[in-house]
Amino acid sequence: TRYQTVYSKFEGSVAAPTAGLHFTPELIASLGAAGVEFEEVTLHVGAGTFLPVKDDDACRHAMHTEHFEIRRTTVERLLRRWGHIVAVGTTSVRTLESLAALAWRIRREGSPDEMRAVGQWELYDVPASYTGREALEELLAYMERNDLGMLKASTQIMIAPLGYRWRIVRAIVTNFHQPKSTLLLLVSAYVGEDWHRIYDYALRNDFRFLSYGDSSLLVNDAPFAG
Repeated sequence: TRYQTVYSKFEGSVAAPTAGLHFTPELIASLGAAGVEFEEVTLHVGAGTFLPVKDDDACRHAMHTEHFEIRRTTVERLLRRWGHIVAVGTTSVRTLESLAALAWRIRREGSPDEMRAVGQWELYDVPASYTGREALEELLAYMERNDLGMLKASTQIMIAPLGYRWRIVRAIVTNFHQPKSTLLLLVSAYVGEDWHRIYDYALRNDFRFLSYGDSSLLVNDAPFAG
């Protein structure tokens, strides 16, 4: 019971999306009163999330597959609040950013081919001119045409500081991650070299790391393919 978010509903993950552990019913209510809207996505965290990057070249790290689900109403609301999407946890980041790959498949192939996992480097091959807004609009139109209330797919996406182009997520709530983890690679892809300054500050001030640790809100001014 201590290793669940207050909004968890479905069995399937081997780990909690721990950034969400900070959100109590009272905090969610107070943010809602301030005008913040909440939407839920599902990603079943796999044991591979704990695997460290053992090779000096992160490109040689094989990412695991994780399954996710997103409702059509969520896609609609993401478009309504475009440019203000804050992902709670790296799990939510990976789910939301993977949507652009599915949408690009629709553009090129006519279908998101949900049975085929979003590849580890697939999003790096999507043209920079293809924006996140276009991707969500394309995905929503596909779901409406096919009368789909929910889309279920899987992802092996690896977000790393290797020229990744952010399309959907504008800010991230996340805990502090261990060295040589794919989660720290994701953070460094988002904030750039500032990750050193952020983590040095956390260490100097005795912040707690990992699942039951402290949290952070990361915001940057990096180029955004939105």
